[in-house]
Amino acid sequence: MASTLKGAPKNKKNQLSFFERMGKSLSDFGKRFADGSPGTKLSHFIFGAGNFYHGQYIKGLLFLLLQVGILALMIFCPSVNNTPYGWKALANLSLKNTTEGGDFDPITGDFSVGSDCKLMVLFGFVTIAMILIYYLVWKLNIASSFKADMDRKVGKKPTTFKEDLQELLDGKFHVLMLTPTCIAATLFTILPTIFMIALAFTTYNDQDMNHLGTTLFHWNGIQNFQAVFTGEGSLGFEIKNRFLPVLGWTFIWAIFATLTCYFGGIILALLINKKGLKGKKIFRTVFIFTIAVPQFISLLAVRNLLGEYGPFNTMLVNLGWAQQPIGFLGLNPNDSEQLAKFMVILINMWLGIPYTMLMTSGILMNIPADLYEAARVDGSSTTKMFFKITLPYVVFVTTPYLISSFIGNINSFNTIYLLTGGGPTYVGYQAGGTDLLVTWLYKLTIEQGSYNTGAVIGIFTFLITATITLVTYRRSKAYNEEDTFQ
Repeated sequence: MASTLKGAPKNKKNQLSFFERMGKSLSDFGKRFADGSPGTKLSHFIFGAGNFYHGQYIKGLLFLLLQVGILALMIFCPSVNNTPYGWKALANLSLKNTTEGGDFDPITGDFSVGSDCKLMVLFGFVTIAMILIYYLVWKLNIASSFKADMDRKVGKKPTTFKEDLQELLDGKFHVLMLTPTCIAATLFTILPTIFMIALAFTTYNDQDMNHLGTTLFHWNGIQNFQAVFTGEGSLGFEIKNRFLPVLGWTFIWAIFATLTCYFGGIILALLINKKGLKGKKIFRTVFIFTIAVPQFISLLAVRNLLGEYGPFNTMLVNLGWAQQPIGFLGLNPNDSEQLAKFMVILINMWLGIPYTMLMTSGILMNIPADLYEAARVDGSSTTKMFFKITLPYVVFVTTPYLISSFIGNINSFNTIYLLTGGGPTYVGYQAGGTDLLVTWLYKLTIEQGSYNTGAVIGIFTFLITATITLVTYRRSKAYNEEDTFQ
């Protein structure tokens, strides 16, 4: 109780500081408008006006062109495949009455046959992004004009466009380098992610496609999320019955795939770096060779090797060790699911151990030899030195790698899909015995066309991986004791 009361003033202080920051922002805005030059005041309505007022014509022209371009897109609403950008895109974002077919025009109340609801949603979010860009440019143009005002007040001449470019290449070089990255991340990561998240709240699947030459669907709230647990909807029963088994196998796979490769790599590195071992370079080369060969080639080669009519099964049958081919990879519906799961974990060790071995070898070389000498003097055994010196040191350094490896295995598409294809398959179910969430997502979207359900599975996968990453890393010694090792 005392701790709760003690924490209350702190929370209140944080709330006050938040409102204080809002108040300061509004105060600064009012001050700039009141104390600014006529050009700065006009910049609130016409971009670049303040720069023209101070003789910064190139900068003013750039701001003005950005304003005219964005407003033209918003007002005149150019369209792609009968689906417009601009204010009409915001109206279409509601997806109302799309069963009648096409792009809804709020003025005429008509729909254009041939429109696409996917584009309506996408262009709606793009238009929202354009509005945010417009707001950002608006603030930058006012700040630029107000800075020129302040320069004149202290007797300085406003900077020219050439001087601004030189500053970008010098003091603001980080801005020059990070801006293209931020733009690319927004276009190719953030917007597609928001678009895919939005599909999870729609009825978008193959049943809604190709109606009157259009792709039509509606918003349906959280019904797709409820279907995962209640079994409602066209795919609800199958999703409900397979979600928890697939989720459980995903965790089992990620844990075993991570730990076997991690500790296998450490043990292999210890063996190869052992003093007195001859042919170390040869051993390292053999294991590193698995890294040099593209992973999909190795996986397809193993798939053919262990297939029903592959060399390994043929040899077992010819030697009389098996009466019929063994389904190692669950490629047939009647094959053993447990055997297929064991094999993918075993094969993954061949692919993953060399990476850990290569990384751990460098770490082992940096462990102070004095620690081992002191332990030997104290009479410690080799096993004790491994658990008290080697392993804690390696784990401390490689914790971020261990976490990223675990998350990578949760999203390990290549290993499962190329080896087993998610099999053995079950009649009536999209998810097979070895399917992970990510391979199931692929089947739901690309093969089954259930994009809304696939988006739901994608959101669950993201929440799981993000939570595990944040929680485990924030609690690790590599984060809390970054500058020390004991």
